[in-house]
Amino acid sequence: MLLVSVIAVGSVALGDYRHGRSDTDMTVVVDGPLTGRALPDLAAALAHPALPCPAAGLELVVYGEDFAARPSGEAGYLLDLNTGPLLTDRVSLDPTESLAFWYVIDRSVAHQAGRVLYGRPAPEAIAEPARADVLSAIRASVREHSAGEGHLADNRVLNGCRSVQFCRTGRWQPKRRAAQAVAASEDRFGPLLNAALRSYERPSRTAATALPATDVQAFLAWVAERVDETADAERAG
Repeated sequence: MLLVSVIAVGSVALGDYRHGRSDTDMTVVVDGPLTGRALPDLAAALAHPALPCPAAGLELVVYGEDFAARPSGEAGYLLDLNTGPLLTDRVSLDPTESLAFWYVIDRSVAHQAGRVLYGRPAPEAIAEPARADVLSAIRASVREHSAGEGHLADNRVLNGCRSVQFCRTGRWQPKRRAAQAVAASEDRFGPLLNAALRSYERPSRTAATALPATDVQAFLAWVAERVDETADAERAG
């Protein structure tokens, strides 16, 4: 197995990491056969506390070079590892077990803004998914956040802001900057977005504050409409 690239994505790449609150999201690209126990052994070696995770959690995804180099709307990973003091441990070697949209969004972030820790530059190692696939992934993420299970309310709102800003600009922005931009253009959501920002600034996930459920749902419904409008306009164009 040849290590091609190790790339930080998520809040680390976008400059919005909050210690005690954020996960560390990593994308790894490898070349060559991965036989026998290679991937399970790698997961075991990286799992907290065997390798202590100083962040809230580590979300690490390993892709084969051939898959990573082509645009795709699939999950497509070789290994997906979630571990850390505030994450439920998870190891998956089968991409069909997972919802693809998380991985499509992460690869889009990696291509645009990934911070290379080792190896080939991010735009060379990770292909940008097709715009239609990214918009479809964003729409699926909004549905997931609307369901609400397992997600902090402030994160659901701030991810919605980031989705809207992607639709507007075609670029991924830090959550806080995206929320400020949406609040400036949409007065009616200002109180909710400001409350989400204050909650996000608190020192840990356990200190996050509750947000009005009906307001969160109304905002996410509005986000879904903006994503659908963008996708429809691009199909028509």
